[in-house]
Amino acid sequence: MPQLILDDGTRFMGQSFGAQEAAAGEVVFNTAMTGYPESLTDPSYKGQILVLTYPLIGNYGVPGRAIKEHLSKYFESDRVHIAGLVVASYSAEYSHWNALDSLSDWLKELRVPGICGIDTRALTKLLRERGTMLGKLVQHDPAEIEMYDPNTQNLVDQVSCKEPLVYSGTTIISGAPAIQRFRDESESGNIRIMLVDCGVKNNIIRCLLGLGVTVIRVPWDYDFPGDDYDGLVISNGPGNPQQCGATIHHLKSAIQQDRPIFGICLGNQLLSLAGGANTYKLKYGHRGYNQPVLQVGTNRAYITSQNHGFAVDDRTLGAHWETLFVNLNDQTNEGIRHKTKPFFSTQFHPEASGGPTDTRFLFNDFIDMVRTFKSGIPNDQQGK
Repeated sequence: MPQLILDDGTRFMGQSFGAQEAAAGEVVFNTAMTGYPESLTDPSYKGQILVLTYPLIGNYGVPGRAIKEHLSKYFESDRVHIAGLVVASYSAEYSHWNALDSLSDWLKELRVPGICGIDTRALTKLLRERGTMLGKLVQHDPAEIEMYDPNTQNLVDQVSCKEPLVYSGTTIISGAPAIQRFRDESESGNIRIMLVDCGVKNNIIRCLLGLGVTVIRVPWDYDFPGDDYDGLVISNGPGNPQQCGATIHHLKSAIQQDRPIFGICLGNQLLSLAGGANTYKLKYGHRGYNQPVLQVGTNRAYITSQNHGFAVDDRTLGAHWETLFVNLNDQTNEGIRHKTKPFFSTQFHPEASGGPTDTRFLFNDFIDMVRTFKSGIPNDQQGK
């Protein structure tokens, strides 16, 4: 009988859907009510068995595979990244105007197992009390697969692009020609954003392109500080940030310069590590579309979309850095900024997809910083 087995020996019996295969990984939960196609294709879930707390899943199926401007129109990457899916009640019948097939058929096609009939309320309470645990989904025999801890590996290397890609309007160029095209864009006066792909969600790219900039997407270990760009974005991604030594090393060089930097989710942790701070693993992480954050020094609070299991230790921020946002549920760090240079980051997802768009304005703020930098206005005169 299909079952979910946790590393403390707890077992949950259920029924199988999706691929009839075994899977192992870190068991985490997401509190969102909608948006499972976006969540399942978010590279930040690499190596994780995802528990959806909303009780009814699958009722609107899975959207088509439409491509718009070289990006999937409805998904956050080109594949499903979760190791397995756990739900309370799976709906085999689905209805939606853009549904192409059922969730089960989609998972079966991509060889990802799912299990339903699970008391996800009891499972979530267990994860909240004991913290995130390792687990495995098996179809018949518990010995089908061994436990697996994804945080011991560099998951970012597994989900990052393998060569540079330039997005310019409706054009995409890859490989060495992409780097040359990106450099040539400087003559046209276009704003050029270097996007370090640590597992980037498509909607980050969509948001940047929507502001009329040229984007070069580079692998996580690309040596970007010596290249020619106007602004730098460090993307979201999976796993332990301290596995990304190459990115941290390059960021240490980048923060010696003055070109604007914007970090998102994992990017917040990597920028913090480059600035001398420490990170730590949260008990069960923040995953959902309803996390409230407060902008420090103001009375402005926002509802945000989040997906992360590690956090920045505010107490270790250096003298040149300060906390930008805090989580109103547990007071953990939700962003940092440099006190004198145009560098900032958020632990939450301003691009959402799925989730609220309350903080989408941060992309505009970043591009405004880039325009100011290109204009030659000194940092201490910006905003005056």
